[in-house]
This record gives sequence, structure tokens and C-alpha cells, in this order.
Amino acid sequence: MTMKPNINMLEATRLTREGRLAEAIAILQGTLSGDHPPATSSSSSEDANHRPAGRRTARIIDMVPPSAGGGAWTLPTFDLPPKASSPLGGFAGASGQPQVPEALRGFLDRMGQPGSGVSLDGLAGRGSARAPAPLPEGARFEERTFANEAGSRTYKLYIPSGYTGQPVPLVVMLHGCTQSPDDFAAGTRMNELAEEQTFLVAYPAQAQSANVSKCWNWFNAADQQRDRGEPSLIAGITRQIMRDLSVEPGRVYVAGLSAGGAAAAIMGSAYPDLYAAVGVHSGLAYGAARDMPSAFAAMRQGGAPHQGEAKQPVPTIVFHGDRDTTVNPINGEQVATQSKAGSDLRTTVRRGQAPGGINYSRTVACDDNGHPMLEHWVLHGAGHAWSGGSPSGSYTEPRGPDASREMMRFFLEHPKPAAASRV
Repeated sequence: MTMKPNINMLEATRLTREGRLAEAIAILQGTLSGDHPPATSSSSSEDANHRPAGRRTARIIDMVPPSAGGGAWTLPTFDLPPKASSPLGGFAGASGQPQVPEALRGFLDRMGQPGSGVSLDGLAGRGSARAPAPLPEGARFEERTFANEAGSRTYKLYIPSGYTGQPVPLVVMLHGCTQSPDDFAAGTRMNELAEEQTFLVAYPAQAQSANVSKCWNWFNAADQQRDRGEPSLIAGITRQIMRDLSVEPGRVYVAGLSAGGAAAAIMGSAYPDLYAAVGVHSGLAYGAARDMPSAFAAMRQGGAPHQGEAKQPVPTIVFHGDRDTTVNPINGEQVATQSKAGSDLRTTVRRGQAPGGINYSRTVACDDNGHPMLEHWVLHGAGHAWSGGSPSGSYTEPRGPDASREMMRFFLEHPKPAAASRV
């Protein structure tokens, strides 16, 4: 079937939870808009009358997190009413369960059958409620806010105890779905590394008002453009820190996990003048999706990435587990290919084993001068988690090579010439 880009899964989910399956299926079919609920509900009609004209409901991937023991993210379980009270009309069968029209069957097979809980892996991690670790003496982990025409976002900024006003590198870390700056900092141990090596770390926080699962909206075309939408907010946070503190020229980097990894790839492609290098862990290439249906397709089988503004290779380090059932590992290959910007780089492959037991293949691509421009780490047997991370954060694989330390090594090997910057 053809999946229309105006499908509002949040509204369809809400209606289904209320037992209004006929209306939910109408939304999936595209015969209703999620922004204009049907007049059969007086409360819904009243809400619609008071909704500001032209308001756009953000498309989201609204998933239910796995249990504490791990597993896949799933669509919400639909609590269907009993047959006697079910307002299913012609969609109800003898069992009281909906009889899905054939035209929708393929779509629902991918999205999870109503009432079944069948999973569709999502871009997310299990949020952590653990208390933040105590700060070293003299260090600060501050909460700040940035706002522009696209909205506002809070962010956490780690300032190590060794920072006394001297120019230091800056790393912008983009969390995955349901994660928070504190959770992501704990899982990646990036603050500990910053304390050891003296650099700043910023953690922009996605607002739940922008995405109910706090995912960066990497799959929305409006959030993939330079100086528009979420990229403008992330770049604005970066520039604000560069104005407020002493950041070493040409040593500004961006990295992320999962949805944050996909957002980091967008930032590297859209702002090659601002970020000297990019780290993408378990993410997707810029432009791999342009709406929600293509996002699920890209996560499952890869997308059709675009080149972006970068005309030269963007120094990029990629980590991806080859047992990742959330984001197909082919996406890591697409990120690597995109970062080359069509250049013919010479590659070598090395294999090794992390102290924790995870085997890996590390592909290094160099330019004509022998300078590494790309590293692609394939983690054998690993799933959708930050390699070498701490169990104190969500979605980490402690047995893998230390992705944070390897990213920082790669980043510091790639300062951007001052002449190339136009921040």
C-alpha cells in the first residue's frame, strides 16, 4: 500500500486506546487528518475549534520502551473494549477484535497488530532515573537554555575542573530517544574523559513537546536543513558556548547515539564549517528518511541519503553493532559512504578484540596524504548500544571497545583550519 506522509500515528494511537478503532483506521487510511479529529466526539470537536489555525502536529515515532531485561521497543499495546461495548462498526469480527481491511494489512504488519504488542524496533533507549554521579572538585555541570526562531532547548554543559579560561575543545553530544543529558553523560562516561583530557561537553536535551519520546526528529525534512528547525537549535547551542567560554578554534565536534547519531550526521553534513569531525554511533545518514514511513523503512533496510552541504570529506568515526536489530547495520555503511563526499579514499581493515570480549573490525580510510578521514568500527555480536559504556546509563555495551575514548582520539586528530570556519 501507499503510506501517506500526513498520517498522524500519535492521534491514531490515542483513538485506538479509547476504543475508537474505526476513526483510528480512517486516519491510517488517510481519509481523516490527525489534526482534525472527527465530529463524533464533542470534546474532540471543541478542541479542534480552539486549535490555532495552521498548527502542525509534529510527526513522531512513539514507542514503548523494553523491559528492564532488554529487548525491542514496541508500539503501544492497544486496550480494545469488549465486543458488547465496542464501537468498531463494520470492522469488528466475531471475536470482538478488529477485522483489518486488506489495504491496511501490510502497513499494520510492519507497525504491530492492534492488541498484539508485536514489536517494531525503535530509535531509543531505556531512560535512567539514577542520581547523577558526584562532580570532581572544581568541575561544573550546568543547565542552560538557548532559544531562536525555531524554539528553545535546554542543555547541560560540563566544564571540567582543569578549565581556567584557556581555549579548549568542545564536544556536542546528542542523546537517543527517552534519554536525558544526565543519562547520556553517565552511559558514555564522556564527562570523565573531559575531566581527564580537559575539554567541554554539551548535551542538548530534546523537548518532549517536540517529540513525545524525546527523539531528535532526524526523519523530518524540516529538521534536516541548515539554520532551520532542530539543526538551527543545536548549532545555536554550539555557537552560544563558543561565545560564552573559550573554545579552541577549529576543535568543535558533534556525536550522538541512535536518533542522536542520525542528528549528528545531519549536523556534520549541514554545518561542515562549524564541526571539525563527527561521531555517529548506531545512527543513520543525513537524508536517509524524509518522513515517518521512510524512517521505519530506513531503520529496517537503510535509506537513500543525501550529500548535504559538504563538498569535501567530513572526518567521521562510525560505530555500529552487526547484531543491531533496531537500526540495520547497513546504515553505518551509508554514514561512512556519505562522509566521503564522493572522494576516492584508500582503506585498510584491522581486526581486534576489546578487553571485555567484543570482537570488532575497524576500517580506516585515508586521503592521498595518508591522513585518516574515516573510521568505521563494526562491533561483532553487539546490538543497539553505546560501545564501552557504563551500566549506570541506558543502552550501553560495556564489553565493547571504548567508543568515547576512540571518538575523542579521532576528533583531536582532526582540527579544522581557522580559514575553513564561518560560524
